[in-house]
Amino acid sequence: MNFRVAIVEDNPEASNQLGCFLTEYGKQRNCNFSVSVYGDALDFLENFRGNFDMIFMDIELPHLNGMDAAKRIREKDKKVIVIFVTNMAQYAVKGYEVDALDFIVKPLVYSGFAMKLDRAVERFNAMQDKYVWINDYKNKRRLLASEIKYIEVVHHSVVYHTVSGKFTTYDQLKNILETFENLPFALCNRCYLVNLNYVTAIDEYCVTVAGEKLQISRNKKKSFLLSLNEHLGGK
Repeated sequence: MNFRVAIVEDNPEASNQLGCFLTEYGKQRNCNFSVSVYGDALDFLENFRGNFDMIFMDIELPHLNGMDAAKRIREKDKKVIVIFVTNMAQYAVKGYEVDALDFIVKPLVYSGFAMKLDRAVERFNAMQDKYVWINDYKNKRRLLASEIKYIEVVHHSVVYHTVSGKFTTYDQLKNILETFENLPFALCNRCYLVNLNYVTAIDEYCVTVAGEKLQISRNKKKSFLLSLNEHLGGK
């Protein structure tokens, strides 16, 4: 999966360490992090459009402290996951006022960081998930949208490619599009509806989705890349 992450930290050493920890975690858990770093909260808030999944926020920041910045964040986005990174543990309890998920005390240690990030990923999945019911031959099956890598549609045959395997049913593309309308899915051609969280690479007219290469059609390329850019925070 892909996660859009903001690091708001005025200490370059600390922000670099967080970035390295995210890279290491991604290798261990088979996920990716698109990271943007901001040196102060005001700069971050000027660019914030609700386009991040997680925010690692220092409390001691120039011009505007992290706690006050988090209050402004909540005015724009109630769901984004906020984790405070601070050496001011005595103030971390105030994080509940802005619905912060957790706090990490400096100096950073990877084992503790990984435990906190496990919670963040679990929270993210819980917020994003939607159950989808499909007719798997004679049986009904309930799938989690977050576990669907992509959906293959050929005529009226539909194959759900998931982390648990493939499941085939019969449906129409227009019904599939309606079901996944408000979820991070986009058509890369008329046959494939892709979960953008599983996209790891784009190469001309080919997209890599959880290790599989799918063709991007010429007439869908512009809209697909736009959807991917918006999902990754390129708005």
